[in-house]
Amino acid sequence: MSFKPLFSRALGLAPKRLHFAAHSHHLWPDASFDAHERAWLEANEHADRKWDLIFGEVVPTAQAEVAKELNLPSPDSVVFSPNTHDFLIRLHSGVERRPVRILSTDGEFHSFRRQGERWEEAGQAVIQRIAAKPFGDFADRFIAAAKAGDHDIILISQVFFRTGRTFDRMAELAALARPEGPWVVIDGYHGFMAQPTDLSDVADRVFYLAGGYKYAMSGEGAGFLHAPPGFCPRPVVTGWFAEFGDLSGPPGGVQYRADGGRFWGATSDFTALYRFNGVRRMLAEAELTTADVSAHAHGLMQTFQQAVGDGLAGRLAEAVLLNPFNGDPARARFLAFRHPDAADWKARLMKADIVTDVRDDVVRFGFGLYQDADDVERLIKACAQAL
Repeated sequence: MSFKPLFSRALGLAPKRLHFAAHSHHLWPDASFDAHERAWLEANEHADRKWDLIFGEVVPTAQAEVAKELNLPSPDSVVFSPNTHDFLIRLHSGVERRPVRILSTDGEFHSFRRQGERWEEAGQAVIQRIAAKPFGDFADRFIAAAKAGDHDIILISQVFFRTGRTFDRMAELAALARPEGPWVVIDGYHGFMAQPTDLSDVADRVFYLAGGYKYAMSGEGAGFLHAPPGFCPRPVVTGWFAEFGDLSGPPGGVQYRADGGRFWGATSDFTALYRFNGVRRMLAEAELTTADVSAHAHGLMQTFQQAVGDGLAGRLAEAVLLNPFNGDPARARFLAFRHPDAADWKARLMKADIVTDVRDDVVRFGFGLYQDADDVERLIKACAQAL
């Protein structure tokens, strides 16, 4: 089945292009265009009063959609920011001990990697990084380190952005979390709306970071944080939006909301939340769940994986497939192939108007709702010719 009509605008702008980087920069559906236009119209129609609309309708709708997707007990635990890096800064600021002791991995995304290295340079953090390779015993090694260490923050990806490998032992980390530390932070950017994610059993113990740029199909600017009650109640880095609501704090001191709103920043462009709400509304109207979208992508992924294995996709057969699809719905929505020529392959495919992406020596092919079986057949033939 083809869902291309939902993406007619994006696909129509480059009709010859094959975009197989849905995991990196997902194309936007038509519903996001309509929502983007609505944001402009309502901002100018309501002018100074637009904030009543944004915080009375747009934000609560987005909170409810995130809570529904993650099966959270309350939408009030969800707060938004232009990017997830903002929340990393606020979480770090809320730890009273210096340097902050952090447990993480050597496979985290650049927003944490770079910031963590700079914190170390400045003496503001000590970071223990568990090697992601070999992945066979990674989870055991990471949990053992979490149990043994005196950490303030434990941060790990739900799905690793380079390899597509999945960490599926959140509950064991959540059992270690305490309001006084450690705080468990899950980077869910490659998991949110890529695979069904149910946080109901751990929502009272873990932070969860994600956003709209990838599988939520909403573009940049829609980062969010789920914040468990009682954890990091007073981040030092704080914006004036956190002054609104039911506040608590020391007499005469800075007051904070008790819900996720304690992590609010300051004035932002909320157009991304219009897009996010529009996309969620589109999916509901089409009766498509994350499981449905994933099943569609996995079918395409399986076809491509089989073709590579059969030698029909050129030199890709020489590469090591790091995350083969085995029918498990809890997985990344991309295939990651490791080979010394990965960067050259990506460049060759780009010349053929086929978009993939490379991380070090790994070329990744992402699959999504705007592709169909014919696109995969074209991709297989193009790989055979270009590689």
